[in-house]
Amino acid sequence: MEYRYLGQSGLKITEITYGNWLTHGSQVENDVATSCVRAALEVGITTFDTADAYANGAAEEVLGSALASERRESLEVFTKVYWPVGPKGANDTGLSRKHIMEGINGSLRRLNMDYVDLYQAHRYDYETPLEETIQAFADVVRAGKALYIGVSEWNAEQLRAGQALARQAGFSLVSNQPQYSALWRVIEPEVIPASIELGMSQVVWSPMAQGVLSGKYLPGAPLPAGSRATDEHGGANTIKAFLDDEILGNVQKLRPIAEELGLSMPQLAVAWVLQNPNVATALVGASRPEQVAENVKASGVKISAELMTAIDTALAPSIVNDPAKTVSPATRVA
Repeated sequence: MEYRYLGQSGLKITEITYGNWLTHGSQVENDVATSCVRAALEVGITTFDTADAYANGAAEEVLGSALASERRESLEVFTKVYWPVGPKGANDTGLSRKHIMEGINGSLRRLNMDYVDLYQAHRYDYETPLEETIQAFADVVRAGKALYIGVSEWNAEQLRAGQALARQAGFSLVSNQPQYSALWRVIEPEVIPASIELGMSQVVWSPMAQGVLSGKYLPGAPLPAGSRATDEHGGANTIKAFLDDEILGNVQKLRPIAEELGLSMPQLAVAWVLQNPNVATALVGASRPEQVAENVKASGVKISAELMTAIDTALAPSIVNDPAKTVSPATRVA
């Protein structure tokens, strides 16, 4: 397992991060989730990502329990705040000072930890003054409850404004967590250039495009039983935009490229995002321990410029790169 720096900070993280968005506390039983975390540790993953809203706090609890026996200083643990949690009252969402302060305390309680390494704004909050949000994050850092601050799915303008205020408040934003894959490239035109300018890295989610780049979904074929596309707990909604026969057909053109590199299709998808030097890590989840061992083989893979061009050519009709698609809700979801 190889490490990369997170932004311009001195923090090193594994270039594969174990994430538990749709799994812990919902899709898989707790004992299986714990086995997946143990498998991640065994293959050298030390960076773990979760959020308070995942399974309404249950994902944090499961992750904290699974990591309880580990040396805390040997781990990098990320969580997030913004989406509704708890009973979903008027102040149980957003990036107000109240919700951030209560959010970090709740996350630390569920994780059973004294601090998190990275605390992230899960979206941009249009209902709270940015100055209030940034000052609250500064106070979280000063209290020692988070070592670094990042954001998720902020556009280039928001990143610039947030970083300027953060530096005035005595800290820096170190990362952005966007969706990014060989199919979904909306951060390339504006967000990545802004991030490089601001000293921020990408912590990318869905490098397999919700599983479509795994190659298991075939054009004109029934959805595989037990796949994310058949999961009614949330997975089916997140993947449906990619379940188009043209997209699925173009994805199958990647199979010979993966074979040439000696990789599986999922490994190729993860390795592709890691070719971007602004990407610090790729978030990868798992519903079975053996998936973790397979995904980690993408670490350290180098793809030649010729094969990167071949991937672009194969997927060209299906690539989405409109920067306007980096959006946060106009109003808080309660």
